[in-house]
Amino acid sequence: MSDQLIIFDTTLRDGEQSPGASMTKEEKVRIAKALEKMRVDVIEAGFPIASPGDFDAVHAVASVIKDSTVCGLSRALDKDIERAGEAIKPANSGRIHTFIATSPIHMKMKLRMDPDQVLEQAVKAVKKARQYTDNVEFSPEDAGRSEVDFLCRVLEAVIDAGAGTLNIPDTVGYNVPEQFGGLIRNLREKIPNSDKAVFSVHCHNDLGLAVANSLSAVMNGARQVECTINGLGERAGNASLEEIVMAVKTRKDIFPCNVDHLDTTQIVSTSRLVSGITGFAVQPNKAIVGANAFAHESGIHQDGVLKSRETYEIMRAQDVGWSTNRMVLGKHSGRNAFKTRLKELGVEFASEAELNDAFGRFKDLADKKHEIYDDDLQALVTDANMEAENERIKLVALKVCSETGETPNADVAIMVDDQEHSASSEGGGPVDASFKAIESVVNSGSELLLYSVNNITSGTDSQGEVTVRLKKNGRIVNGQGSDTDIVIASAKAYINALNKVLSDAERAHPQTGDV
Repeated sequence: MSDQLIIFDTTLRDGEQSPGASMTKEEKVRIAKALEKMRVDVIEAGFPIASPGDFDAVHAVASVIKDSTVCGLSRALDKDIERAGEAIKPANSGRIHTFIATSPIHMKMKLRMDPDQVLEQAVKAVKKARQYTDNVEFSPEDAGRSEVDFLCRVLEAVIDAGAGTLNIPDTVGYNVPEQFGGLIRNLREKIPNSDKAVFSVHCHNDLGLAVANSLSAVMNGARQVECTINGLGERAGNASLEEIVMAVKTRKDIFPCNVDHLDTTQIVSTSRLVSGITGFAVQPNKAIVGANAFAHESGIHQDGVLKSRETYEIMRAQDVGWSTNRMVLGKHSGRNAFKTRLKELGVEFASEAELNDAFGRFKDLADKKHEIYDDDLQALVTDANMEAENERIKLVALKVCSETGETPNADVAIMVDDQEHSASSEGGGPVDASFKAIESVVNSGSELLLYSVNNITSGTDSQGEVTVRLKKNGRIVNGQGSDTDIVIASAKAYINALNKVLSDAERAHPQTGDV
């Protein structure tokens, strides 16, 4: 019988370190619940010492998650470990993940410490963490560029100090699969007490090799993989959870471990949730969760799939949460069909009021377009959740005029703290005019960093999904909006982002936990 591969998701920690991907406490809890529903083993919820907001988010996740282990990251410093210990205190199962750099360049240039000092600090940190939980993970940061003999010294010592998981990070994505797999095998063979700890890997995607390096490590004895939904993460990102999981599940003939405990049907809905919250769209040709992952346009491929799915599909779309048999929803559909389809997509409502509100939105959309697709439903619910969380500013009405030879203009009415305001403005186009009109009322002083439009489904009546990224005082936020009218979708997205900019909730962006 093969070993179980432990899936350690760090979307809420390393994923959040993608510039512009910071999340509120409420958003982190929503994603954590989706990960728990997928039965992910470990959820790294954040870096508690980074800010009061990050501490609160880790504490909130630890308070609501019951079936997954909740982990907090800390440097090898007493104050970090104490903060992490306090943050995970409510968890049914809590873990502290502590780290210190071990590569020559990091020790010399960043830490200003010699190897013996680093070794001493690593052991001290693990012992300190054990005062808060028996579940302690240690990472030698930049292990991929560390000297093997020194790595062995450090890892042997932290195992003796009580670390049950050893995470070997390729922090800068420098390794290649054969090299990285060989490193894991070498460490396991050379460290005398290696059998007393689980070996883990955390690979970055700077050379596009994060998944390949992770899987090579698994083939060489690693039994935990640290990954993120959609491959989100610092710089080029991390190993994609969906790709790791489905590679192991699909190639059971190759891998000496399994992921049978995971509910992979939750992958697509969780991917969509993370994309909606962060504003990072999933590319159509992305493996597993991209819109084209199970699409066939070539006549030869279509013919083959119709005769036997296995001719061109190595896994079933349904196994990851896609549906090949869709219920047609439109303006004549009832509440039960609406509720049932959303439940199949992994969306459930906390109250009848939430269901009624979403169903009302569905009916409004159904009056605008003939057929409602699954992606329309996901966008509709995401839009509703964002508006529910951010109520200071609301769009009341928008009128735009754009004609050849004339300067586009917009008239907008918005509610700000329950008071209605109206404004008009001209712009380079209807969207620009709309943003300027809204800004003339709010006066946020924000800088527009990104404006992105994606069609949710095909056809001229498709909903448009707009992502807006704003920056103010060094803080970056994302807003999203969707509508069949792209200008209205744009205004919704801009207002959604403004609500986040103006909110009192602290959303500091931790950038110091680069494991």
